[in-house]
Amino acid sequence: MNLRRAVSGRLPADVPGPPRLAVADGCAAPEAREHATRRAVEVAPGGRLAARRAAEGHTAEVGASRRGAPVGRPGVIRVLIANDHPIVREGLSALINRQADMVIVAEAADGLEAVDLFVRHEPQIALLDLRMPGLDGAEAAAAIRSHDPFARVVVLTSHAGDEDIYRCLRAGAKGYLLKAASREDLLECLRAVHAGRTSIAPELAAKLAGRVGTSDLTAREREVLRLIAKGRGNREIGLDLQVTEGTVKVHVNNILTKLGVGCRTEAVTLAFRRGIVRLDD
Repeated sequence: MNLRRAVSGRLPADVPGPPRLAVADGCAAPEAREHATRRAVEVAPGGRLAARRAAEGHTAEVGASRRGAPVGRPGVIRVLIANDHPIVREGLSALINRQADMVIVAEAADGLEAVDLFVRHEPQIALLDLRMPGLDGAEAAAAIRSHDPFARVVVLTSHAGDEDIYRCLRAGAKGYLLKAASREDLLECLRAVHAGRTSIAPELAAKLAGRVGTSDLTAREREVLRLIAKGRGNREIGLDLQVTEGTVKVHVNNILTKLGVGCRTEAVTLAFRRGIVRLDD
């Protein structure tokens, strides 16, 4: 059964069309992201983030614990889910709570809240969506693992680009699952990760294998590649980044070499396919 039908019957797709970009620095400015990540890592029960959210009137959606489920039963896997679509959270919560060996202890609507709730509820598994406001799934996974190096994280997404997978695993995720997977695959993934194993579908592992051994683009090269994807010429890119046109040419040559392509068009095509660049960047 398709996971979209299993959890809700009408699970909204993240974004239709070509692969969206999974770039480590996302859509927000690097300074804003670093600040958000630092605040997320520093949270503690009753800490500054919790106090701020309380002051703003945020109420954590604590699923099973709010409903009085026996979250402390021995042998039951305590799960936190994070997704910015309420209908997806509700569907996942219903599916997981039907299992005799699992229970939802908290639900988050964004990456920052996911980190806050993880610190407060200490679940055994965090099931994170890749595309979320505040912090995306990879950034939230990194923040959670900074708080608890032994935390088990599974990322659930509709994006299959090798760069997406690489970012999440580098951040410490132990499972990576597509939303097109069956509910049985999702539950098996959660149980495998809880048991200490890494769970990635064979077709995704093959993509990741193709990613291994390639050179990473620097943050500046990613910026240049995103601007190339927007149709900017070298002179325009130089003005946008406040560097000389000659410096831009050096970055472009490095990009072509690292991606193993011969021209800018091929670089952009490959970047979209691998998830290095997103349409909303």
